[in-house]
Amino acid sequence: MPEEKTGRDGSVQSLRRAFELLEHLADTGGEASLSELATTSGLPMPTIHRLIRTLVALGYVRQNTNRRYALGARLIRLGESASMQFGTWARPLLAELVDEVGETANLAVLERDEVVYVAQVPSKHSMRMFTEVGRRVLPHGTGVGKAILSQLPAEEARALLGRTGMPAYTEHTITSADELLHHLTTIAAQGYAVDESEQELGVRCVAVPLTGTPAPAAVSVSGPEGRLTKDAVSRIAPVVQRVAATLSEHLASEELSA
Repeated sequence: MPEEKTGRDGSVQSLRRAFELLEHLADTGGEASLSELATTSGLPMPTIHRLIRTLVALGYVRQNTNRRYALGARLIRLGESASMQFGTWARPLLAELVDEVGETANLAVLERDEVVYVAQVPSKHSMRMFTEVGRRVLPHGTGVGKAILSQLPAEEARALLGRTGMPAYTEHTITSADELLHHLTTIAAQGYAVDESEQELGVRCVAVPLTGTPAPAAVSVSGPEGRLTKDAVSRIAPVVQRVAATLSEHLASEELSA
């Protein structure tokens, strides 16, 4: 049996290439042909054939009836488990955020075009916001979703919105892709997003994207409009930005040490 080729850093070449193919599939929206994978990856077709057959056999890739390949269901459990562990790791910083601003803090990541809440530390107020960990929502109508979308290239954000649609959760939800994309430029410039009763009436949310993370993510603070006033937003936003920066730095150091 031939010995596996290794890179200069000691990594196994075939394993690295397999994960690169999975990432290329994700970058194409989750589905691609072998020729498209050859173009985007630069790998020879025989290598792609061999890797794809292995990934299909393991359930990490599936072949659709149109003979194109898509991400497999077996990845769902891995992704959800990693997200939940990420949330557990971030809870102490979310708790510090709650202590400082007095409102509920959330952490969410983008998975398969949806925003998934992976951690929450509730406010100590009797009237507080509660979002179940594991809940999935479309990104256009949430503070964390808009913060995440603001970090994506415009064409990628538009393609995502086209796949998910933009249903109205409340009368304040932005349902036009052009309007939202214009709004995202403002969010990117100021460094935070505000959900103005777009997901739930009477609730305001301040969200800040994480940067340099393996998956798009955002941290937020949410509360009733009566407490989380527009004046309070200007005071709270820098605090949320600081916590988001700390989370990003911790994740970057974890990546470097891995």
